[in-house]
Amino acid sequence: MTVSQTRFLALVACALSPLSCGPESAAPPLVGIDIQAQRFDGSSEWSVPVNVGAPVNSADNEANAAMSSDELSLYITSNRAGGLGGTDIWVSQRDCGDCAWGAPVNLGAPINGAGTEAGPRLSIDGHLLFFQSDRPGGQGTIDIYVSRRKNPKDDFSWGDPVNLGPDVNTPLLEQAASYLQSAEDGAGNLYFNRGPVGLADLYYAAVTRDGETRGPAVLVSELSDPAAFDQHATVRKDGREIFLASTRVGGLGGFDLYTSTRRSVHEPWSPPVNLGAPLNTTVNDQQPSLSSDARTLLFTSNRPNGFGGNDLWISTRTPSGH
Repeated sequence: MTVSQTRFLALVACALSPLSCGPESAAPPLVGIDIQAQRFDGSSEWSVPVNVGAPVNSADNEANAAMSSDELSLYITSNRAGGLGGTDIWVSQRDCGDCAWGAPVNLGAPINGAGTEAGPRLSIDGHLLFFQSDRPGGQGTIDIYVSRRKNPKDDFSWGDPVNLGPDVNTPLLEQAASYLQSAEDGAGNLYFNRGPVGLADLYYAAVTRDGETRGPAVLVSELSDPAAFDQHATVRKDGREIFLASTRVGGLGGFDLYTSTRRSVHEPWSPPVNLGAPLNTTVNDQQPSLSSDARTLLFTSNRPNGFGGNDLWISTRTPSGH
């Protein structure tokens, strides 16, 4: 295993076992799925996941995907050739919702550096980018940073990243920030995981529309299992549905995908429910990322028939009655 793959396992994928490389079969490229915004009542059925395909996936590791609100930009983490460090953040673009994704382009400096950058998440308005990095000057091994841009349509105009500071970051690892920009009347709107390598819980912190913290992070006890690795939360924009990955007892594989709901942003989350097959398998299914319209779920998996160790997969759901 190369140095970059080791860093990817320990600091980005957070998997508990080494990545297994599936056969490099010719998974069909995802040209486009009808995911135009519409009202969603929360009752749905997920489709069989489809490999996002080339050129987004490669023989290297791809993970931590996040789409822009207009679904024309796809931010990913990869250790593919041409990067600046162990893992970098890349962006793939397309011209329309039914168009094919273009070849990922490295975001370059100041987002990427010589270390490990991963876990990109965009604010709904497109002006903020949250991500994790082990760059010098942080509070611990890996910290969460925010970068800002004036033009939400320009994927290469990000400003210098700013460390979120001690309200969020500690000497432990902080990763996978998910920013719930449209539900700020709740107790907290930045979800992330915190813990040592191989073990983490979910936390939330209050963050302003400009990406400034408003107080110390709080443990989300109802979503966290002390004996498991709970990670990479993604929240529906009304703040009433959340997806996460966990290694807790009762799953089908190493990491499984779970979901939880609540009646309002002022109430606790329900006990997480395993999403089951076909989303989960006997291997690692993790790092979920929900689209703005809540009908598309991107996630990372090392299931068979992929292009490399970790690939990006996608599933959609149809609202009840449609």
